[in-house]
Amino acid sequence: MTFTESYVDKLVGTLRSLDLSKIDRAIEWLREARDNGQTVFTCGNGGSASTASHFVCDIVKGASFQREKRFRIMALTDNLAAITAYSNDVGYECVFVEQLKNFAKPGDVVIAISGSGNSPNVLRAIEYANEVGCKTIGMTGRDGGQLGGLVQLNVLAADPHMGRIEDAHLIACHMLAYAFMDQPNL
Repeated sequence: MTFTESYVDKLVGTLRSLDLSKIDRAIEWLREARDNGQTVFTCGNGGSASTASHFVCDIVKGASFQREKRFRIMALTDNLAAITAYSNDVGYECVFVEQLKNFAKPGDVVIAISGSGNSPNVLRAIEYANEVGCKTIGMTGRDGGQLGGLVQLNVLAADPHMGRIEDAHLIACHMLAYAFMDQPNL
């Protein structure tokens, strides 16, 4: 078996490990947030930051453009000035939580993406989101790390390989977004 064949086989296994009922529940939470005018926030580091930003793009354009019902959604990863100011002046662990303190309200949804599940800045954001009454969703890998135990809904990509974890998270985000694009009555 070639490397690429092996990678695909293992990725399919990782995708099959996803608990689709949790993704279905996340779709319902997103629908409720949209319908009630609440905000969805995303965050993550590295590749997960890109996934968080990509997901917001899919929702802002694909799931909202020319639709009567639109999403209020923000990637906490996208305000580079705020991220670098907090990192430089306070500490990197607060870059997401301090933004949430400005915007998050009870009933909002916070989606934290972390392959390891142990990123301090993501953990602080979820701790705060839980404290103020937000619904919290984690996308984690391996054993879920600390994040898996903090969120109300954990989408676990149970694989040790960061690339396959990130692949699975992006596919899960596409499932979340396309649930609102491929069904015209939503």
